[in-house]
Amino acid sequence: MELLPNSRTEPDGSAVIRVLSYNIRSMRDDTDALARVITACAPDLVLIQEAPRFFRWRKKLTRLAAASGQVVLTGGATTAGPAILCSLRATVERTEDILLPLTPGLHRRGLATAVVRFGGAARLGVISCHLSLQRDERRAQGGMLLDRLAGLGVEHAVAGGDLNDSPDGRTFRLLADSLQDCWATAPWGGEYTWTPADPYRRIDALFATKGIEVLGCGVPLDQPGVTRRDLEAATDHLPVLAALRIPAR
Repeated sequence: MELLPNSRTEPDGSAVIRVLSYNIRSMRDDTDALARVITACAPDLVLIQEAPRFFRWRKKLTRLAAASGQVVLTGGATTAGPAILCSLRATVERTEDILLPLTPGLHRRGLATAVVRFGGAARLGVISCHLSLQRDERRAQGGMLLDRLAGLGVEHAVAGGDLNDSPDGRTFRLLADSLQDCWATAPWGGEYTWTPADPYRRIDALFATKGIEVLGCGVPLDQPGVTRRDLEAATDHLPVLAALRIPAR
């Protein structure tokens, strides 16, 4: 199987970047394996779900970022779990942590958002999300995600995370009708993200606005340096890795 393209800046000012989405289960599993998986994927952006939210959460997330060749961009406890990490290749314009409306009796949800640039010309909006387990609330949160994406004020954007929904579900379809489902657009690697030992559902996904070229997207089963042992030990989800070409603005 062909490898995903490496990150680079093109002569026309566009940028090829790698984006990883990963539910890390509050770093309750093998954090060394987790860091090895992230490092081997060589991402420019890491869209995290279930980042640590309680005692010394910033220190834990910072430690993971440092062990993975990343820095913490935004999110964590301030978004009830979603976070964004980035490589030093990214120039940060702004970030915003969003808490979504709370439904009594259900877990609080949020969005980690940012606008970044690569190579000085390619500008990108970014959202990391972890949507509700409850069907109707999840559908409403999908609409809020699309509204927030439009409100970033950028032409090109990527959103991803743990949707708690399959491609035939209402919320997944809502997002895929407005955005490119990166795996469906350019499948690469594995499809299913839940569970690591016996994957049978695709509930984690990356989406991109229509002007972005998706070069490949999927679970990085054959990415050099990523082992099945580490994937199973790191957390209870499999990651989704995409290579995207972002046009120059």
